[in-house]
Amino acid sequence: MSNRLSWFIILMLVVGFIFLYGPMVSVVIYSFNDNKLATLWGGFSTRWYPALLANDQMLRAAKHSLIIGVVSATFATTFGTIAGYVLARYRKFRGRTLFSGMVTAPLVMPEVITGLSLLLLFVAMKDLFGWPNRGLMTVILAHITFTLSYVTIVMQSRFTTLDISLEEAALDLGARPLKVFMVITLPIVAPAIISGWLLSFTISLDDLVITSYTNGPGSTTLPQVIFSAVRLGVNPSINALATIIIAVVAFGVVTSHILMTRAERRRQRDIQMALQSNK
Repeated sequence: MSNRLSWFIILMLVVGFIFLYGPMVSVVIYSFNDNKLATLWGGFSTRWYPALLANDQMLRAAKHSLIIGVVSATFATTFGTIAGYVLARYRKFRGRTLFSGMVTAPLVMPEVITGLSLLLLFVAMKDLFGWPNRGLMTVILAHITFTLSYVTIVMQSRFTTLDISLEEAALDLGARPLKVFMVITLPIVAPAIISGWLLSFTISLDDLVITSYTNGPGSTTLPQVIFSAVRLGVNPSINALATIIIAVVAFGVVTSHILMTRAERRRQRDIQMALQSNK
């Protein structure tokens, strides 16, 4: 009975992985298709990659998406780390329920509602103050708004599970709270900060709905260009672009995992050495 159950679990895992990663593999394969019809194999060719690099519209959109993703992820990680720290360490303060609800609301709010609300806000601000003009700035502000929630949840969970005795020991030895946070707390939660940044960057890079509401002419992002191109039929250049994105994301995930693993091993080694020196 146990053998049958094991084989069933393995089979379900295989089916799940094929369901998840099969489409990605097919995109990578068809990015080397010589035929202009993306779904009909016409032989091996790499001509769509040079064609992609010669597409000024696609490159401009990719540049806009990278700028928006990096800036919004950086600000969202900074504010989300602070918000997560406050929610984890200060359990009782006036307005905590309202603050927690406002931070986590974008997680459950439909993107259509969020995008429409931000559009109405930016239009009202433009009428009252003459700022901001719809473009990269409004998209960045919108992306910070909803990606901040994801970072806050990650950081709140990490701060909650952090051994506070390490910080108390540093305070007892005379370290100032700011130094304790920078020297003790921040290095320990650094893997979670990196994870939050990567998560918010990926969500920002992938977003279409909120970007469509808050964006303006001349600042089209990559998802908007891809969506417009796919509506007219799958272009092999899109497959080449998707392959590049998959490769970049995979490289970033693997690299961050290696760096975080090394940092965790180094931290554990330092803790063991400190414990041995105190004996």
